[in-house]
Amino acid sequence: MGIDDFGGGQGPESTILVVTTNDVPGYRVQRVIGEVFGLTVRSRHVGSQIGAGLKSMIGGELKGLTKTLVETRNQAMDRLAEHARVRGANAVLAMRFDVTEAADVGTEVCAYGTAVVIGPQ
Repeated sequence: MGIDDFGGGQGPESTILVVTTNDVPGYRVQRVIGEVFGLTVRSRHVGSQIGAGLKSMIGGELKGLTKTLVETRNQAMDRLAEHARVRGANAVLAMRFDVTEAADVGTEVCAYGTAVVIGPQ
């Protein structure tokens, strides 16, 4: 597994800037569109759960689960960016992730933030 398996974020093809900050240096907010989010729920894979249980006895990183969580977060972030784009935004400010258990059958990951239109100062 390479670094791409364990890293996240937007790819170079994205047309929506997504940042965790409240502003973007050199730009000003021209219009606030409002809250946007991207949501995904992933079920647990029995094999990975057994592997994680065994690994927890001896310690160490759960690489399969790490890779799955990265993929899940990236999917939620892609959906967030698409939601913002459809609503007319070119950026999302104050992006955050929220992760919760979904009825003991999976994990819900939500990426959320504020969709805005920004332009150079």
